[in-house]
Amino acid sequence: MENIGKYGFMRVGSASPELKVADVEFNTQKIIEAMFIAKDNDCHLLVCPELCITGYTCGDLFFQKVLLDSVISALQKLIEASEISGVGLIAGAPLKADDRLFNTAVFISDGRINGIVPKLFLCNSNEYYEERWFSSSADSRSTEIDILGNEVPFGTDLLFKVEGTSCLLSMELCEDLWSVFPPSFHAASAGANLIFNLSASDEYLGKSKYRDELVVSQSARCLAGYVYSSAGPCESSTDLVFSGKCIIAEDGHILAESGKYNFETQIIFADMDLNKIESERLKNNSFSASETDKNFRIVEVVIPETKDKNLRRLLTKTPFVPENLSERASNCREIFEIQSTGLAKRIKHLGICKVVIGLSGGLDSSLALLVCVKAFNKIGLDLKGINAVSMPGFGTTARTKTNAEKLAEQLGTSFKCITINKSVEQHFEDIRHNPENFNIVYENAQARERTQILMDIANQINGIVIGTGDLSEIALGWSTYNGDHISMYGVNCGVPKTLVRYLIEWCAEEEFSGLTSKILKDIRSTPISPELLPADKEGEIRQKTEESIGPYILHDFFLYYFLRWAFPPDKIFFLAKQAFGNEFKKTEIQKWLKFFYKRFFSQQYKRSCMPDGVKVGTVALSPRGDWRMPSDSSVNLWLEKC
Repeated sequence: MENIGKYGFMRVGSASPELKVADVEFNTQKIIEAMFIAKDNDCHLLVCPELCITGYTCGDLFFQKVLLDSVISALQKLIEASEISGVGLIAGAPLKADDRLFNTAVFISDGRINGIVPKLFLCNSNEYYEERWFSSSADSRSTEIDILGNEVPFGTDLLFKVEGTSCLLSMELCEDLWSVFPPSFHAASAGANLIFNLSASDEYLGKSKYRDELVVSQSARCLAGYVYSSAGPCESSTDLVFSGKCIIAEDGHILAESGKYNFETQIIFADMDLNKIESERLKNNSFSASETDKNFRIVEVVIPETKDKNLRRLLTKTPFVPENLSERASNCREIFEIQSTGLAKRIKHLGICKVVIGLSGGLDSSLALLVCVKAFNKIGLDLKGINAVSMPGFGTTARTKTNAEKLAEQLGTSFKCITINKSVEQHFEDIRHNPENFNIVYENAQARERTQILMDIANQINGIVIGTGDLSEIALGWSTYNGDHISMYGVNCGVPKTLVRYLIEWCAEEEFSGLTSKILKDIRSTPISPELLPADKEGEIRQKTEESIGPYILHDFFLYYFLRWAFPPDKIFFLAKQAFGNEFKKTEIQKWLKFFYKRFFSQQYKRSCMPDGVKVGTVALSPRGDWRMPSDSSVNLWLEKC
């Protein structure tokens, strides 16, 4: 049966239940209701706030025996609810041990209490007085305490291993996160990949944003999932107001978050990707070198697997392109700066003032030209030193040829047009190739002729040839070896095809205006094509790349999850079905996934000798930096799992 649990996902929930201060029976019922809401959402691991069974703001009532005894009765009810619902619950409660009172996180699942973690750092400044009622876990002596006739593991040295999964979870409470050395640092270093925080954080102006950043930052620093639950506005408002904010974060990104100031129960869910966390930890040397000197006890726990077939997390079709317009614009701005700065540094190092670029009027070469202009402006060089060369051949259309010429003119660069038909026809005659045979020889001869022209012009003017190929083409080897595969510096080698379009669009709207912007927008909408085969009867592009190699939107999706997270083929296939279910048939996705693997493995030899070029994102294919792979590796293992 296909479900998200099979692919390393674990659904978690964070709740801030409605409560009444010191009304344990009411609070327990609301927590149980939240557990069954979690069950209905196929979530079997739920966290509730700090001291939620009693309410955080009980004050000196924490010393009352009647309140503390009622907590034990509440735990029995929660144990029974966990057995019926199948939901694992982490909830806050005041508990006695060693003749002291502790602020604790109680972990219940499968009809039993798995363990209890007391708070280490008590907040005792400004509006907080926790040391009036509670002792720090540092003052505890017992490693087990008696609860309802059972000896239960007790301490901050507990990690909980979820049976049948790679999940190892830990808990900390509110102020623990705000301390200089949060307990979660030690837990993560010991292997915990899922951290729960039970909190009661009041609100005042400016605090909320910092707290959100703290949660997200801690998930990033620990390379872990971080599930945060805070007390809500039902807490006493004698002096404070609580908002009930819940956050689920993973490795520096928010997967889900609740609203604030709602008196009714708030509950959010998200699917943690434990495989993703594991992959990131394997590649992160600083994480593996961060060893803790603290010894932990491992407690085995039972949590049912999530059987849902649909993911509860944002899954974009374009992982290289943010869906948020503001974030996308910010990314485009930074990428453009990285590209142009990299080129500017190379030009300064070589002591030259001229470059050569093959300008086809397509997406990649147009972006490369814009990068050249930005680089020249950055270091104060004359734009006439940018030599844009149009080299129309057998498949060049009037649309792309015109756009190339007009773009160079508007930008103020040098421009020349050199038709390659006669040279290639002479070459066909020399090697005795039938010019009516539109095979790979027909196509690659044009690409190599163009590269020869660019290289020779570069020698004439003492300049360098700027490569235009993008990351997606490099991944698929969609370039002619010793043709457009070669340059002296590749400015687009870190930019995937799906992002190239948005960079062109951003440049059209932010960097340029007037006719230049209009030309760029037309280039943005031009079909992707190498234009190596003759145009159709109407003079339009006949050879469309994506009809031959498949949709770039799929290939970029595959590339991202294959390279960035090292996901296996079956998981990538599952994710692609989730993301593109309404756009592509399963058989289409599988077909192009197999094609991707075959091309990626067979074309490594081109990447092994690719030119220098700047990295712009977390996915890069430089053989000198980010990707080292034998050119003769077998793809069979990956194809078997597609």
